[in-house]
Formats: sequence, C-alpha cells, structure tokens
Amino acid sequence: MKKITIYTDGACSCNPGPGGWGAILFYKNTKKEISGYNPVTTNNQMELTAAISALDKLKEPCEVELYSDSAYLINAFNEDWITKWQMNGFRNAKKKPVENIELWQKLIEFNNIHKIKWIKVKGHADNEYNNRCDQLATGEVAKHVNE
Repeated sequence: MKKITIYTDGACSCNPGPGGWGAILFYKNTKKEISGYNPVTTNNQMELTAAISALDKLKEPCEVELYSDSAYLINAFNEDWITKWQMNGFRNAKKKPVENIELWQKLIEFNNIHKIKWIKVKGHADNEYNNRCDQLATGEVAKHVNE
C-alpha cells in the first residue's frame, strides 16, 4: 500500500463568507499543492473540503497520514463522533442534525477506502506545511475577493 502524507487547511473571510482551502500531498519525493475557493461557505466547510479534495486525488487505496489544525475534523474521527452520528441517524449529542452531512459522508467513504491516521497539528504555529496550506487557503480568498 502506498504511503501518502497530506496536510490540509481551510480559511473563511467572515463566517459564513468567501472561503478557501489548501492541501499538500507528499508521496516519496513528490509534492503536490492544491487549493480552491467557494464564494459563500464556512470555515468548517473549508476544513472538510480541503481533506476531501486531497483524498480525492488518490487513485487507489493508500496508507495516509492526514494532518490538520481543525479539531472539528480530527476529533470527529479520533474521538469517534462519526460512529455516534451514524448510529443516531446523523444527529449530534443535542439531537440536532449534524452540520455538513454531505461532506462528512464523503469523508467517511474515503476513510473506508484508505487507512487514514488523522493527526492534529497546532494552527498558525511552527509547522511549515500547515502554514503553507494556510497560505494556499487565504491566498484563494484574496485572489477571488480582489477580482
């Protein structure tokens, strides 16, 4: 199984508002940067979209280490929120519908295809790749908002 390292980040100007996401994929000596934009979104949606967009680039089942500064994303898998949501018909602990269900369902699909280790990193700190993903995400917002 190929071993892939992915870093992701999302950004939103206002919340909701224009948003961007960035990701970096590493495989052996290859590094690929990707990013995107959404004119009306939330920060959480951009965090999830960054992970989805990166995982979507994988053409076969892989062993993945996915790094994100989003506790929302990482905890959903590491704290087993996903399983609880599925058992409760995608309702959270307060019995309200889980937000961003379509995005979560896509992430669940990828989690079932790939062996993913979800790793939390501190945002806006000294992690070079997390900082680069933040630059990609905020750069998308700046590029589109200033058009």
